[in-house]
Amino acid sequence: MYKGQLLAAEAAGGTAAAALPAAVAVELAHNFSLLHDDVMDGDPTRRHRPTAWTVFGTNAAILTGDGLLAAAYEVLAVADSKAVAHGVRILARAVIDLVEGQCADLAFEERDDVTLDECLTMASRKTGALMGAACALGALYGGATTAEAGRLRTFGERFGLAFQLTDDLLGIWGDPAVTGKPVRSDLHNRKKSLPVVAALTSSHPAAVELADLYLGDEPLSTDDTARAAALIEATGARAWATAQADTLMAEAQAYLTGAAPAPSAELLALVRLTTRRDR
Repeated sequence: MYKGQLLAAEAAGGTAAAALPAAVAVELAHNFSLLHDDVMDGDPTRRHRPTAWTVFGTNAAILTGDGLLAAAYEVLAVADSKAVAHGVRILARAVIDLVEGQCADLAFEERDDVTLDECLTMASRKTGALMGAACALGALYGGATTAEAGRLRTFGERFGLAFQLTDDLLGIWGDPAVTGKPVRSDLHNRKKSLPVVAALTSSHPAAVELADLYLGDEPLSTDDTARAAALIEATGARAWATAQADTLMAEAQAYLTGAAPAPSAELLALVRLTTRRDR
């Protein structure tokens, strides 16, 4: 994420060096969210390594996450930039949105009536808000105008939602060697990810069987999750999620061009790579 911020600063006519404090702050805040997320989801691995809570304990992981978030604000506050006050507000708003999105995500686990609009709103807050803030902060600390930063923020929000759709696809069909998580991990956890909700709320006959399987109380076996993945794909939800991600990326690139008429090829390549990831 920090690499995209530095490139966003350059796209807005600034320098990567000036945006470095903002990039560090967002990276710290992002890792705060990951530490807490792993605890709440009970995930045993991340990036091919044991998660912090499985090694050091739940309390240590939570406190470390809290420390990272405090450090993020400290880095922003001590930076030698006119954008400090504005930057702190941007990051604070993004963290609040992220927390609201995570609360909704957890609440969905207890509900059988989650709508696709609700799920899209949740993903926009949980992922899109932080990505948007990252791009806006990078631009502001790089010397961009408020208008340029606003366009780059919208670019980041669209990019973030596309990223979440891609991540949700990988959570079902991703190769563990690539994702660093167990095969079909989101299905084992009965997550109401975007492809799952799109499938459950579809009018396809496979949605009925999927609901009977996925919304039950019994633990899902490996065969069950394989069947659920097949049913989700049969409803067209996998194709829908892929198409949505592609549409969002096209929108993101349009906003990027509006903020920076000649965005760097490196930034565009980074965005495309991040949102494809073998999906």
